[in-house]
Amino acid sequence: MKILFAASECVPFIKTGGLADVAGALSTVLAQMGHDVRVMLPMYTQIKEQYVKDARHVLDFEVDLGWRKQYCGIEEVKLNGVTFYLLDNKYYFGRDYVYGMGGDEYERFGFFSRAILNALPLLDFQPDILHCNDWQTGMVPALLKIQYQHLPFFAPIKTIFTIHNLQYQGVFPIPQVQDILNLGDSLFTNDKLECYGCANYLKAGLVYADELTTVSPSYAEEIQTAYYGEHMDGLLRARREHLSGVLNGIDIDEYNPAADQFIPAHFTADNMAGKAECKRLLQEELGLDIDPNKPLIGMIGRLSNQKGLDLVDHIITDMMAEDVQLIVLGMGEPKYVNLFSWAEQRYPGSVAARFQLDLELAHRIYAGADMFLMPSQFEPCGLAQMMALRYGTIPIVRETGGLRDTVLSYNEFNGAGNGFSFFNYNAHDMLFTIRRAVNYYRTNKPVWEMLMKRGMEGDYSWTHSAQVYVALYESILPKVPAPEAPAEEAPKAEEKPKAKKAPAKKAAPKKTVKAEDAPAEEKPKAKKAPAKKAPAKKAAAKKAEDAPKAE
Repeated sequence: MKILFAASECVPFIKTGGLADVAGALSTVLAQMGHDVRVMLPMYTQIKEQYVKDARHVLDFEVDLGWRKQYCGIEEVKLNGVTFYLLDNKYYFGRDYVYGMGGDEYERFGFFSRAILNALPLLDFQPDILHCNDWQTGMVPALLKIQYQHLPFFAPIKTIFTIHNLQYQGVFPIPQVQDILNLGDSLFTNDKLECYGCANYLKAGLVYADELTTVSPSYAEEIQTAYYGEHMDGLLRARREHLSGVLNGIDIDEYNPAADQFIPAHFTADNMAGKAECKRLLQEELGLDIDPNKPLIGMIGRLSNQKGLDLVDHIITDMMAEDVQLIVLGMGEPKYVNLFSWAEQRYPGSVAARFQLDLELAHRIYAGADMFLMPSQFEPCGLAQMMALRYGTIPIVRETGGLRDTVLSYNEFNGAGNGFSFFNYNAHDMLFTIRRAVNYYRTNKPVWEMLMKRGMEGDYSWTHSAQVYVALYESILPKVPAPEAPAEEAPKAEEKPKAKKAPAKKAAPKKTVKAEDAPAEEKPKAKKAPAKKAPAKKAAAKKAEDAPKAE
C-alpha cells in the first residue's frame, strides 16, 4: 500500500506537540510492516542541520496562490525506511516561529496544502491513501475533491483526516481564503467550508475527507457532544459512521528506561534500583532537597487551562502541605509562568520550574519522579501519561479522552488499575486523589511497587494501532477482484450436483419446472409461438419490477 502523511510537524525534524510524535512513529511502524510510506512537512528553519545537511534536492516548481506564483522546492530525506519530503519556501517557513504568531497563517498553510497536491504527479508518486492531520492540512481533502479529483491521476486517491485537537481549527476571513485558493462563493455555505461567517480549515477536512479519526476512542465519543465539540459536534454526529478513535502509541525504543541515553541510570521492571538513583540525581540537578522518601510529582506539558492548571492554582498550597516535591517543565500562558515562579520562591527545595522545551530533561523527569500529574480539562489522547507509565512513574489524571483510555484508577478491592484518577473537573477532587496516591506511596509499598511494575510492563507501542489504521485504509480502497483459483474449482462443484440431481428431476419436476418448461414441453399445441414470447416478456418485466423491491 502507498501511504502519504501530510503533517505540519514530525519527529525528529520539528516538534511542538503530540502530532509530531504520531507522524514520526506511526509512519515508521507502517514502513516496517512493508508499506511504501512517505511524509510531507514544511522545511522550517528550526529543523536541526543534522537532519537536512544530506537532504537531496528532488525538484522545484511554482504554486499558484490566486494571482501569485510561489516557489516550492522538495528536499528528500530517508530515515528508518520512510521517505520524508521537506517543502521548502523561505518566505512562508523561514521564520523564527513554527506557527501561531503571524497574520497570514491561512496563506502559509494554504500554500502547503496546494503544494502537497501539485507535487505528487511531479514526484511520480500516486498514494492509495493521503493521511492528513489537523487544520494545517485540512484543506488538502477539500482541494482534492473540489479541484483535482476529475483528473485521472488524483481520482483514485482516498483521504483520511485525523483530529489531534479539535480546539485548534484554523479560522480565517473568507475573502482571503477565496483569494489564495480560488474557491467560489458556492463553497462557503454552512454545509461546506463556512463556519460562523468564516472559512474554517479544520471543517474542510471534516466535510471532505473519506474517513475521520481521532487519537483515542473516548475522545471520538466526547467530541460529538456540545461540551467537547467546539461547535463541530453537529457535523461530527452527522459523520459518525465515518468517525473512529484510534489510540496513539509512543516510541518504545526512545522511551525505554533500560537503554535511555538521556537518563543517568538504567532500570527495568524486575530491577528498579536505577530509578532511585535517577530520583536522587534529578533532585540534585534541580536544587530540590535530596530526600528519597519525599514523594516527587512531575508535570510536563503546555502551560494552559486545557492541561488543568487552573485546578493546580486553586489547591497548590494544600498540595504542598502534604510534604511533597513538585517539578514543572513547559512553556505557555504568562499567568501559569507567574504561578510556578511564585511557588518556586515560596517553597524552596520543594518546587522546581523550568519554562522551556527540553527533551532531555523531560526524560529525566519521567525517570526520576514518583508520580505524574495530568489533570486535563480535555485530552484528545495524551502521550505523557504513557511515557510516565513506561518509566514506572504513577500517573494521577482526570478521566477524559485518552487519559481515561490509558489510566485505570487503582481498585483496592480487586487490585485492578495502573494509576489514580478523578472524574469531575474539580480542584478538591484532584486534591483528594493526590492525597490518596501519596498515602499509598508512604504506607503501602507492596501496592506501590506493584503499580510501578504493572505500568512498566504495559504495551504502549504503535503495533496494534498501526494495524487498526491499515484495516481502516483497506476498508476505503477499491475491493480487489476475487482470485482465479476459486473460479477454476467452481465447475467441479457444479458437476457433482448435476449427477446427483438427475433422479430428483424425475421425482419432483412438475411443481418447480412446470412454471418454466411447461409452455415448451407439455403444452406446445395449446400455446402458439407468439404466446410463448408474450409470457417471456411479462416474466422479464416482473423480474425487473421485483429486483428493486428486493434490494
